[in-house]
Amino acid sequence: MTRIKVVGSFEELISTPFEAGVNALCWKRTLAGSFQEIVQGLGPGEEIVPVDESRLRALSLSEDGKLARAILLEDWERLQTHDLLPGLDVIYSSRRDESGSPVPTDVSSFHVDSATVPVDTYLCSYVGAASEGLGNDQACRHVDIPETRAALLRLFDGEDDDKFAEFLSENYYDLHYAPLAGAEPFSFGLGNLWRIATEHPGCPVPPCIHRAPLTSLGMPPRLLLIS
Repeated sequence: MTRIKVVGSFEELISTPFEAGVNALCWKRTLAGSFQEIVQGLGPGEEIVPVDESRLRALSLSEDGKLARAILLEDWERLQTHDLLPGLDVIYSSRRDESGSPVPTDVSSFHVDSATVPVDTYLCSYVGAASEGLGNDQACRHVDIPETRAALLRLFDGEDDDKFAEFLSENYYDLHYAPLAGAEPFSFGLGNLWRIATEHPGCPVPPCIHRAPLTSLGMPPRLLLIS
């Protein structure tokens, strides 16, 4: 089943309903300007560093850098205009889940976003490695794998099914997925603005399974807009 639909404008991106199994909308774009110059202008950092509008506007940039900045600010304003709360991050490295849990719960693990009210996730990678998605028919929840579920039950150390379900939810274990054999993740690409379905009451389609790429010090930083 095709889960992705390509749209031709921001207006189409926000107005197209999720239906017939489609849970990811992509406004494909080839962006001009130097987003790498934006990252270089922001300087070195560690892990994830939020960038506010005032800091972005204060950068001294070439014409290519200014063009990239104008695109960033336009995307930011587009989302804010529709009562969304975008954030711009420079991601220098991503921290892995080192808790030893049977289910890793960092953002580099395939997962779905969840909410208690109807809301979608918007994101765009401008430079660096791009986010990845996975078809729902190519993955299963970690908590549905018998060996993993047994390990979680031992960690839970209880017998109440309702409380076990709460335990899975409170620790986000039920939001993370394992690729099936032969699964083929797809790249969100650079410059494309995506809207993906989250897990929330009444969502008409399955939530979109995705992950952040693995990044570490020494790799090119990512520049990501997300709401």
